[in-house]
Amino acid sequence: MADERSQLERWVSFAAGIVAPITVVSTLLFYFGYVSARAQYEYFGIDVDTIGLSTQDYVMRSPQPLLVPLLVLTLLAVAGLLLHNAIQHTTTTVRRAGLIAVALLILGIIALLAYPLLGDLPYYALVVPLAIGLAAATLGYLAYLGAKLRDARPPALLIVLLGIVTTTCAFWATATTAQYSGRGLAKSDAADLDQFPTVILDTKEKLQLRSPGLEETTLRPGTGQTFNYRYRGLHLLVVGQDRLFLVPHTWTPSNTTLVLPLDNSIRVQFQFQNDPP
Repeated sequence: MADERSQLERWVSFAAGIVAPITVVSTLLFYFGYVSARAQYEYFGIDVDTIGLSTQDYVMRSPQPLLVPLLVLTLLAVAGLLLHNAIQHTTTTVRRAGLIAVALLILGIIALLAYPLLGDLPYYALVVPLAIGLAAATLGYLAYLGAKLRDARPPALLIVLLGIVTTTCAFWATATTAQYSGRGLAKSDAADLDQFPTVILDTKEKLQLRSPGLEETTLRPGTGQTFNYRYRGLHLLVVGQDRLFLVPHTWTPSNTTLVLPLDNSIRVQFQFQNDPP
């Protein structure tokens, strides 16, 4: 009985060791996908929470904004290994690298404290966490390497604190990159809205649309005809849980996004552009 209980505990511990990292990764993917999607649809004047995307939708959107940060972190890890092989036995180089890292950390902290004055500068939210995180990671590594060269015990508390700073800054920089990625994707979409399905919209009431490029036609009354107006020049941007989000053919600062309920008050036709036979 005791052996069975011990074996069960081992299996539970093993499963927990797998589930916990998966949960953390899924949470991070959801967060970065959410940040990217929020910046993307905010460009079109839409609060992403009104769309009603699912958790899976946000997770599926996360690889694009995470691609560049993951590549950069991998390259930094490779550079760190090369640097380790180059300076691990050179005390002078370690001291010089430490001075540079301290100077970079001080500059990053000053910039962080000066946020009310510098916060509006371009790429502030990316440069500052990168500077602080890189300096903290370098100092943590140099503290470990210096103790190793002196045959002393590494300062565990200092290394842990610097590791927390590095992780926090990496999270900040990655979230900023996701935001930039979402905004860049929105601008790319706005420049080429033909990539989205063309929509022919029929409504029962006049919509009073003011966006340039839209064509309104009054439909002829007939038996069983309940729709009175037809609109052309719209593209489907995204489909929510119970809404359609339509944008004009040409996006300008004077445009607005049309939000319509998915019910019998509208009739939608999708006009795809296929290659000729």
